[in-house]
Amino acid sequence: MSVSRLLCIFGLAASCLVTSAFADEAAIRKNLAARLPSLGPIDEVTRTPIAGVWEVRMGNEIIYSDDLGSFVIEGNIIDLQKQLNLTQDRVAKLTAFDFAKLPLKDAVVWKQGTGARKLVVFADPNCTYCKHFEKELSSVKDITVYTFLIPILGGDSPEKSKAIWCAKDNGKVWRSWMLDGTTPPTVAGACDAGALDRNLALGLKHGVNGTPMLVFADNKRMPGIMTAAELDKKLSSLDPPL
Repeated sequence: MSVSRLLCIFGLAASCLVTSAFADEAAIRKNLAARLPSLGPIDEVTRTPIAGVWEVRMGNEIIYSDDLGSFVIEGNIIDLQKQLNLTQDRVAKLTAFDFAKLPLKDAVVWKQGTGARKLVVFADPNCTYCKHFEKELSSVKDITVYTFLIPILGGDSPEKSKAIWCAKDNGKVWRSWMLDGTTPPTVAGACDAGALDRNLALGLKHGVNGTPMLVFADNKRMPGIMTAAELDKKLSSLDPPL
């Protein structure tokens, strides 16, 4: 028996550990695909801090498996020493926003005052809470609001979103609908509404499953609504203001 083989047997060769990791990952992918076809494409398989337990990621969804893909565990892994939910922490990192890289060209834009302070909002035109929040925004000074329309509430949300997006002054039409209930004009002629599909994909990527979702220039998110005073305080805390 070769020296390298002996080292592998006694766990003294790093190369053997690497080979084992690849073998385990391959086995997990193969066996889960065969035994659980409804799982869908697996994006990533990585070790967890628990021996013999692997993280299996499909998009932003995470489950866990043994090193043979024979068992699946659903739930959270908690590090009791660090008092940290490792699963939630991982999902938060996967869905984190980078404000500077958001495709603002796909957003409906309006501003008040200097527009120096920036806010991104994911919203559905039929969302009641979004309408309440839009009223709060009316009292916030020097703000530019980028609204990513994501028609997720069903009904005529897709049609309304397209009508708003395709309007000549979509910021004005959006505000008129949300604040006053003025029906968006019918789309006349050809209009590229591909931004709505991109917005839905963007929301899915970042785990946006409800509206409104607020995103700030410091990359922090806030689900739901804020009062004008709360929002002003948050925007004023960003240093330097953008």
